[in-house]
Amino acid sequence: MTFEILRYVGALFLVLALIGAAGIAARKWGVPGITKSVDQKRLAVVETLMIGPRQKLFIVRRDNVEHLIFSSPDGACLVENIPQKAPAT
Repeated sequence: MTFEILRYVGALFLVLALIGAAGIAARKWGVPGITKSVDQKRLAVVETLMIGPRQKLFIVRRDNVEHLIFSSPDGACLVENIPQKAPAT
């Protein structure tokens, strides 16, 4: 009886470990037709700020350009395109 319970728990841990490994591999190398690898992504949420119970500000980076977006239950609105900083010479 005890051996069977340990066997079931061990099998559960093995399955969870395999699922986790598949998730890490998909995140690192991407899944063709579904996702791209992390280093090839063009879109990223840089920062979020809650300004009310249901309102948020997002800074979103797309192709090295940042956008400030306001989101509420009524919808989303582009507030500002943040210009790129000039590289230091």
